[in-house]
Amino acid sequence: MFLSEESRLVVSKDQVSCDLAGEAAILNLKNGVYYGLDPVGARIWNLIQEPRSFAELRSTLLSEYEVDSPRLDSDIRELIGKLSEQGLVEVTA
Repeated sequence: MFLSEESRLVVSKDQVSCDLAGEAAILNLKNGVYYGLDPVGARIWNLIQEPRSFAELRSTLLSEYEVDSPRLDSDIRELIGKLSEQGLVEVTA
């Protein structure tokens, strides 16, 4: 999946989620499958409850975590790609 700086990310309407002690549990309403996210994944999930650009998301996370930008960039792309494949996140150009 290609994500540009301007790509808009937002959670899908076809899911419900809840916080579980800092982690996230997500239910895909289309296929009935549950997914879990660790605390960093849950933070990303919380940030994209409202549409946000990839650049905004990365900037926010860089200010909150001690991580180098290339590593964070790669990790965000990997997570968003997996969530998108499962229909949990909508990505628009």
